[in-house]
Amino acid sequence: MINRNGTVEFILLIALLNALTAMSIDTMLPAIGVIANELGAADPNNRQFIITALFGGMTLGTLIYGPASDSIGRKPAIFIGLAIFAIGALMCLFATNFSAMLMGRFIQGLGAASPRFVSTAMVRDGLAGSAMARVMSFVMTVFMLVPILAPSIGQLVLLVFHWRFIFGGFFVMSIVAGLWLGLRQEETLPIERRLPFSPRTLLASGIEAFRHPVTLGYTLAMGCVFSGLISYLGTSQQIFAELYGQGAWFAIWFAGFAVALALSTIANGRFVVRLGMRAITKWALRASIGFSLIFLIVASLYGGTPPLATLGVYLFLNFFCLGLLFGNYNALALEPVGHIAGMASAVSGFIFSVISIVGGTLVGQTYNDTVIPLVAGFGGFGVLAFLLTEWAESKRKTLAKL
Repeated sequence: MINRNGTVEFILLIALLNALTAMSIDTMLPAIGVIANELGAADPNNRQFIITALFGGMTLGTLIYGPASDSIGRKPAIFIGLAIFAIGALMCLFATNFSAMLMGRFIQGLGAASPRFVSTAMVRDGLAGSAMARVMSFVMTVFMLVPILAPSIGQLVLLVFHWRFIFGGFFVMSIVAGLWLGLRQEETLPIERRLPFSPRTLLASGIEAFRHPVTLGYTLAMGCVFSGLISYLGTSQQIFAELYGQGAWFAIWFAGFAVALALSTIANGRFVVRLGMRAITKWALRASIGFSLIFLIVASLYGGTPPLATLGVYLFLNFFCLGLLFGNYNALALEPVGHIAGMASAVSGFIFSVISIVGGTLVGQTYNDTVIPLVAGFGGFGVLAFLLTEWAESKRKTLAKL
């Protein structure tokens, strides 16, 4: 066991652990219609639950694995998560009805939360400053590439094999990751630095965090922003593959919008120090709302089915704006509670994930063979996020004067 933090092998391992989550979401998208039809989903919109069930499991896992890894160590926590992920993948692989598929996806999501979040803690254990930034920069590059490539992988599987091979691939990935972690990576959290797991401490930290209006406001705003993303993930296959008849080209469209998110992440890294998080998020959110309101009018003029090219331009611009919000909102939410950042991050992640799943699912279930519910959802959630962040900022300025 010779792998050390900061080595190329360590970086690749962390990238793989992070990629499991994105692969579990995006590889599925071209296949959800086929899966829902074959397994007897009662309503065409029910296919969206294949995506939201995974998010539901991840939401619960977000609250568990961070504190658990502080207590039992990083490797055991990731092993548990990978084992649960593998079980969920097998449940989906052999599912004979739609309910069994959704249960398997929930279990898969519950497991996926561990490698996604605990792997970041492994980096933080042994590295700091520029060394940690270098590792996380590469990991985030991989994480941004996965949404670009994963739908094409799923589409290729559908063209050559059966959709069940996708879940076989997830199972193999979890086994490879587990063996690599077990055989090549040392534990990064020594026993003397471990903390007892205490639900009471977690609850107390959550209460303390959300007594601060800035943390509360930006957490709720994150939930609103992610609600739009969840509704998009749930309906994108229906919109592009079926409504616009793009079929296999759906993966290419999805990749293009993932590029917008990647570009915004790069742009944020270059300009956030110069302009500040608050200025960037303020104008990005206003632009997103403006684009959505304008395109809602355009879509209405075309009876809810505007030309595909105009939809593509709108979504690209909107996702570029949203990409400027995600990381900055998280940082702004945790800024006032740095002394309990770990616990606060777990609770914050749980709260905004619940909000986004509920909000995104409600919008997705109103899909009516037009793009109006999706665009209206982006615009409406944007307005809610604007009101919440304005409230948070007014409270912050008031507290600063005290």
